[in-house]
Amino acid sequence: MGRSQEPFSKKEKENKKQKKKQEKQEKKEERQANSKKGKSLEEMMAYIDENGNISSTPPDPARMKEVSLDEIQISVKKQEEEEEGSSIRTGVVTFFNESKGYGFIKDQKTQESIFVHVNGLVDPVKEHSKVTFEVQMGHKGPNAVGVKLLK
Repeated sequence: MGRSQEPFSKKEKENKKQKKKQEKQEKKEERQANSKKGKSLEEMMAYIDENGNISSTPPDPARMKEVSLDEIQISVKKQEEEEEGSSIRTGVVTFFNESKGYGFIKDQKTQESIFVHVNGLVDPVKEHSKVTFEVQMGHKGPNAVGVKLLK
């Protein structure tokens, strides 16, 4: 059987510990020597120009534009709901599993895939059928309801 690589005497363990401590101290001193402490406030300052870009020079006061607080938008605009008359959409059934009772319809206008459950069907559908439907928001996203075949 082979011997373990660990030192077996107390003295060797102590020497190894001292060596590690010394290496750590040397690394610390090297980091401190290479650090860029002591920069002046001017060297650390960053400015934003009239186009919104970061620069090291202060902006020209003559180029400044007055902005009203009402024009500043912090959040994303809410999507406007479609009109009631245009709530009926058309699409093509891309997938439908009759045994499990669900599928997906690809909306012709937005090209998004919308989930459809057998409970939302008015007429029986198959894959590649053209249909009209309405969209309701469900727990996991948009669901197609009132699905009818186009004739």
